[in-house]
Amino acid sequence: MTFLQMLVISIVQGITEFLPISSSGHLILIPALTGWEDQGIMIDVAVHVATLAAIMAYFFRDVGRLIRGGVGLTGLVQAENLEKQWVLFIIAGSVPAVIVGGLFSVYSVTDYLRSPLLVACTLIFYGLLMLYVDRTSRSERKFEEVGLRDAVIVGCAQALALIPGTSRSGITITAARYLGFTRVEAARFSFLLSLPAVAGAGLLVGTRLVDADPSQQQAAIITGIMTFFTALAAMAFLMRWLERAGLELFVYYRVGLGVLLLVLIFTGNIPDTAQ
Repeated sequence: MTFLQMLVISIVQGITEFLPISSSGHLILIPALTGWEDQGIMIDVAVHVATLAAIMAYFFRDVGRLIRGGVGLTGLVQAENLEKQWVLFIIAGSVPAVIVGGLFSVYSVTDYLRSPLLVACTLIFYGLLMLYVDRTSRSERKFEEVGLRDAVIVGCAQALALIPGTSRSGITITAARYLGFTRVEAARFSFLLSLPAVAGAGLLVGTRLVDADPSQQQAAIITGIMTFFTALAAMAFLMRWLERAGLELFVYYRVGLGVLLLVLIFTGNIPDTAQ
């Protein structure tokens, strides 16, 4: 990979991971639109690990409480009941994605989903769903009020994000808004719930990086470092934006991009199948 490719991928991933516009969908579109060789799953997961670090940096207080709650469950330290409940709920909410992700891996589904046509359709459909839910949902609940039912519902939504173009942050924020969480608290819920899933992906890529050749290792590390900084900036922007505005801007972008992709696909300018 050239430095330009690594730079473009890190910027795209860093921005799109936290904005509800689908990072996986954009990563698939980069080779489709530029003619570059597909960066592959290893780079995709490596940049997701960088976003994990960004989440931990931005929500360091919440992450600290989760760590204390996790250790508290073992009885080694004292922790508030709320902190221990958070840990259990996040674990419960992560189970659906683990199950679906495992099935995708066993049956080698992932490679068949790397399709611009699929990305276009999911961008539009889930974008419109996000708009509807955001406009009709009540806004009163905070993350501290989360229960097991909430965690499972948002966790099932997170499993849907394994389909490119859906957007993990988009679909989980949509589910949390449906359950009555405010926009800011829905985003907070979404990002904290992503910690186990992204950490698991990081563990997977870590084992693969050990056996990779030096050039692949270097590309993954450099791209990940650059992604961290763009991701941190994107998260700060989103959280401030949601304090004063809705999700319409992101919906317009999703639908516009989806329609543009459909035009490009059906006019033969980009392929409509996974490469």
